[in-house]
Amino acid sequence: MLFNATSNRIKGTLVFLLLIMAAGSFVYTQYLIEKIREKERSSIELWARAMEYNSKPHYQDTRDQLQRIVTDISVNDNIPDIQRSRWINTLQRAEADLSNSSLDFVASELIIKNRFEIPSVVVNEDREILHSRNTGNRTLDEGIIAEYAMLNDPIRIELGSGDMTQEQYIYYGDSGIIRTLKYFPYIQFGLLALFLGMGYLSLSSIKRTEQSNLWVGMAREAAHQLGTPLSSLYGWIALLKEQDSDGETLQIAHEISNDVQRMQTVAERFNKIGSIPELRPKRPGSIIRQVLEYLERRMPQIGKHVTLTMDIRSDKKIPLNPELFAWALENLLKNSLDAIDKNSSEARVHVEAYEHNGYYVIDVNDTGKGIEKKYRSEIFNPGYSTKKRGWGLGLSLTRRIVEEYHQGKIFIHKSVPGEGTTFRLMLPMAGEHDKQGSGINGNGVHETVVENQGRAL
Repeated sequence: MLFNATSNRIKGTLVFLLLIMAAGSFVYTQYLIEKIREKERSSIELWARAMEYNSKPHYQDTRDQLQRIVTDISVNDNIPDIQRSRWINTLQRAEADLSNSSLDFVASELIIKNRFEIPSVVVNEDREILHSRNTGNRTLDEGIIAEYAMLNDPIRIELGSGDMTQEQYIYYGDSGIIRTLKYFPYIQFGLLALFLGMGYLSLSSIKRTEQSNLWVGMAREAAHQLGTPLSSLYGWIALLKEQDSDGETLQIAHEISNDVQRMQTVAERFNKIGSIPELRPKRPGSIIRQVLEYLERRMPQIGKHVTLTMDIRSDKKIPLNPELFAWALENLLKNSLDAIDKNSSEARVHVEAYEHNGYYVIDVNDTGKGIEKKYRSEIFNPGYSTKKRGWGLGLSLTRRIVEEYHQGKIFIHKSVPGEGTTFRLMLPMAGEHDKQGSGINGNGVHETVVENQGRAL
């Protein structure tokens, strides 16, 4: 449970950091967008002021005097025609120089042209579009005016002077750089999520490898440490049996021998962890019976009144490592027994074994307290346990035995809180089916083999 809680804290911290970075990126990007919009509005306003200035007459007195001189020269017969024409052209050029043509060039070419490529339209008082810039192939209608009005407030232009004054408005949208920046936080968020996800997966992989190596080392060291006292116990038991002892003493020595043999089996199981086990054709039905019989003898120590039943519909040989398979099944059954309330009046654990789609399927069904959905994805994780005492390694080792060593599958088939849980274990079948002792009669019909049915243990 401790490992699981630590993992959840790491996940929560990574998600929190991701959200903080994404929020910071979004806020800063919005700040940049607003600053760029201010610059763009200043450029549009400068263009508007240039248009206003260019539309108004300037140096009117000087221009009127130049016009009167042109008129006087035109009607003066004492001036030769060639000289008259030269003077008139010079005066007209002077008047043109006063008509703000240079300002028009600055406003049109330097101030606004392609500086930010800001899409804009100029409309009159009746919202008729008079000019457009950088709008591409878009249709110039009321829709584009409404769109630009939602993005930016229009800029008013006053053209002409006196009775000839006209009002026009510039509506403009966002430039290409602003449109790009709007998507930047989402792109950055996606990249951050990708990098954090890759980092988390890498750390998780390293963590799983380290944990796996740790469990393997602990298991093999435990098997090694058990070897010496087990050898001594075998010697003491043999010596005890050779003595002239009464029947009761011999019976006790026999039971001790069985328990020592059980310890030897456990040590061999631990010693096989981390190595590639040898799979041999075995009948899983017989192993299921042995495990149930072992648990039956140990039930009084558990202090529960539980009915153990099994329904073996197929007993064909499949590739198995008997020691590891028995260990996995024992862990499943112990987990089911732990989930049952000792005060329950209908406590039952039922094991079904049958063939389905090329798999040998084993269902372990109990009437325990069930598993909530939020815990189902964690129940096979190392360290997960709902008990106050325990390392939470039983189901994790079971999954490793089934999936890694036997290339099978194990999962929660169904679970209802307050009603019970069904674990499903699926092992691939290979080779020819041996009908001897397989539970198939001469007509090829599966016969159900039921043992310990209804026995209260």
